Amino acid sequence: MTATTSATPHLRPQLGDFNSVVCFKAVIVGVEDTLGPDGAAVVFTRAGKVRGRDLATELGVAGSNVPVEQIAGLLDAAIGRDGTCLAAVTRSYHEGEHIVIETQDTVCSAGEPLGSDRKCTFTLGAVWGALEAITGGVYLGEHTDSVLRGGTSDKFVFTPL
Repeated sequence: MTATTSATPHLRPQLGDFNSVVCFKAVIVGVEDTLGPDGAAVVFTRAGKVRGRDLATELGVAGSNVPVEQIAGLLDAAIGRDGTCLAAVTRSYHEGEHIVIETQDTVCSAGEPLGSDRKCTFTLGAVWGALEAITGGVYLGEHTDSVLRGGTSDKFVFTPL
């Protein structure tokens, strides 16, 4: 699936299937203003998990249990530059019992000043949902490192439950 072509017809025939980061960020800020940061984080993480699970199913990789090191490539093709442009998924690997997935250029961090405490809740959720669908496992996900706070990537760490 690519940003310019897909197996399904465009959802919007005149404007195409993509909207601006500015508009998406306005949704995030508006929901945070309404529900508070913690309430919004729950909503966006859950919405992301549903999207990620559905995405893995659409790609035909749900239940495939591919090696963790291959998950980054699958996700990047779907949500990276050639997919929906949510985030570049750059790396996936084991770190002890944890699964780590690194991203860059996330929509959640776009336009945020350095030092911002913004978390990538929707992106974390999307990666989390896809990971669970692909592996069949259940995890606790956490956004640890952030490009906004000196990290080289937005790092999502998943602990098996």
